[in-house]
Amino acid sequence: MSKKSTGLIHHPYRAPEGFASPVVPVAKASTVLFRDMAHLRQQQWVDKSGYTYGLHGTPTTFTLEARLASLEGAAHALLTPSGLSAIAVVDQAVLSSGDHLLIPDNAYAPNRALARHELARWGISHDVYDALDVASLRRALRPNTKLVWVEAPGSITMEFPDLPGLVKAVRDGAPQAVVALDNTWGAGLAFDAFELGQGLSVDLTIHALTKYPSGGGDVLMGSICVDDRSLHDQLAWTHSRLGVGVGANDVEVVLRSLPTMALRYAAQDEAARSLASWCAGQPGVRRVLHPALRGSPGHEHWASLCRAAAGIFSIEVEPRFSAARVDAFVESLTLFGIGWSWGGALSLAVPYDTKGLRSLRHDYEGVIVRLSIGLEDVEDLRADLAQGLARLVEG
Repeated sequence: MSKKSTGLIHHPYRAPEGFASPVVPVAKASTVLFRDMAHLRQQQWVDKSGYTYGLHGTPTTFTLEARLASLEGAAHALLTPSGLSAIAVVDQAVLSSGDHLLIPDNAYAPNRALARHELARWGISHDVYDALDVASLRRALRPNTKLVWVEAPGSITMEFPDLPGLVKAVRDGAPQAVVALDNTWGAGLAFDAFELGQGLSVDLTIHALTKYPSGGGDVLMGSICVDDRSLHDQLAWTHSRLGVGVGANDVEVVLRSLPTMALRYAAQDEAARSLASWCAGQPGVRRVLHPALRGSPGHEHWASLCRAAAGIFSIEVEPRFSAARVDAFVESLTLFGIGWSWGGALSLAVPYDTKGLRSLRHDYEGVIVRLSIGLEDVEDLRADLAQGLARLVEG
């Protein structure tokens, strides 16, 4: 090769095999090379036995998928660019025009928005049910119900449902329906979604890897985990046709963070329970919403199923305080960032007006402040909350 440019592209050197380290190597590709035409035609990506194109997987993405499937107790996993995109892939893989979808009233709000807008335009109907009332779900089932979302606990208001009861209601009343769990809060650590007891299991889970698996507040990614091979293939083909992919460097970050996730989850769980119990006795707080606290909606269901809880809870501020005053309370906190998401090292606080927050339950008043507890010293966080609540009450 007389030209250096050609030589740089077609250089014959190959690094020796046998290198090993604790870190998973980062394989990047759009183009995947094949030995010959027979090799090209033989490769399969759906079962992860081979490589065809970067969008369909690399050794790095296959490794993260395998580890996530083990974490969730499933056999298969798919990666998506965000938790919401995982929800969207499930909806599009399972539902067709004329089908019916059920979503809990306290679900992650973009899940409901997707149903109200895009799915409705495609001829897919939906209803919401009260997650704390199994009979509400049972009444909402139809012969054309093909997908039922469950969430534990509910977004913002943190109600923990009777998950086995909800799954059984679907199995009895709509055996044709797929049961999908948003397991971002549980993270594969709080309870076993594919072994709920009584022989019951969800069909799939989605997980916003943006939260605890990433742990740094700097990566957007989601996953879908499923036990059944045929359902996995159905999801994988939709995933492929939609062109859903993730960046190898983001996968590297999640792979690097996974080994410490259980430790972080436990530490944030302990800190959140301590702070939630303390907040329950403070002036200006009407109610603390944390599944592990007695009196929180659905606590008995959490206690019967879970071995842990995420480091997130909400405080319902007394309704005598205006939204502007609650905003000032949030702004007065010095160790809590103001921002969406949770599960990272930095604690976060976000207020929500309860007006219009729920369509079926109306036992919330005033403003709810959701607190995501990070990895700061718990006494420092308690002192910060104390000074903020004092300002709230004293005006």
